[in-house]
Amino acid sequence: MKAAASLARRPRWHWPEIAFWLVAFGVVFAPPGKHLLLNEVAILALFALSLDLILGYAGIISLGHAAFFGTGAYAAGLLCKLVTPDPLLGLLVAVAFAAVLGLLTSLLVLRGSDLTRLMVTLAVALVLPEVANALPQWTGGADGLQGMMVGPLLGRFEFDLYGRTAYAYSLTTLFVLFLSARLVVHSPFGLSLMAIRRNPLRAAALGVPVHRRLMAIYTLAAAYAGAAGALLAQTTGYVSLEFLDFQRSADVLLALIIGGTGWLYGGIAGAIAFKLLQDVLSTSAPQFWMLWMGIFLVALALVGRERLTLGVRGLVAKVVR
Repeated sequence: MKAAASLARRPRWHWPEIAFWLVAFGVVFAPPGKHLLLNEVAILALFALSLDLILGYAGIISLGHAAFFGTGAYAAGLLCKLVTPDPLLGLLVAVAFAAVLGLLTSLLVLRGSDLTRLMVTLAVALVLPEVANALPQWTGGADGLQGMMVGPLLGRFEFDLYGRTAYAYSLTTLFVLFLSARLVVHSPFGLSLMAIRRNPLRAAALGVPVHRRLMAIYTLAAAYAGAAGALLAQTTGYVSLEFLDFQRSADVLLALIIGGTGWLYGGIAGAIAFKLLQDVLSTSAPQFWMLWMGIFLVALALVGRERLTLGVRGLVAKVVR
């Protein structure tokens, strides 16, 4: 009975969560100034959330998550340029293309040990930029996909130079997909994923279809990453090979390491910290900001994330776990 009551309480909302989202949406109406940066934070948060679904809940390690990010970006960009400028339709198409790629690559990624998965995800991430560069008539090659004219959101809201509409669009998408992810991880499906992460052999012995569960969550995570790529393409009006670059996979992994895995808000917290650090350090010391970021990560590893973020993480983690 206690276990059942505990599971029933897990999906409930608590006041720190409500306050966080109210503040996030309230910033939409703040005076122009930082909406472009906040838009990047929301997109990175969604990207990190997608990685957390496979790493934090299913235990799948990936070094090539940018493959899905870039696929979503190019899908949205090509649809905008060749078919229709509607951003919502472009978002849906990007999600579909990234999900298909995730489903196909899951057949390779999930066959083998963690080391095999690392190598396969890295190989996919290295191959796709070369494929995109070899098709300049579609992707623009090294020059990027130019000429995107994204239409107004819902036919009414133009993407302004200050980034207010872009931030509202990205934040709303993040919130909707966060709600979906929340339902997934707190469902019996999500509990089976955590059982697989802890001991796949025992989960299989209990009747859990391990490979089907992992393929499903990998496909879902790919769809989320594709949505993040589409958001960045649509809000910037540009897609390049950098969307598929390994550095993007490294950035989202660093953001998730900073925030912590396996609690959904880790990706969001990590994205906020990563982007704020990047903004502050690149402004004060543009040639050395990566050095200071590296020092911060070393301190994070030596001191421990829990000690550095004890107040904020402890408050939120107690009510959302």
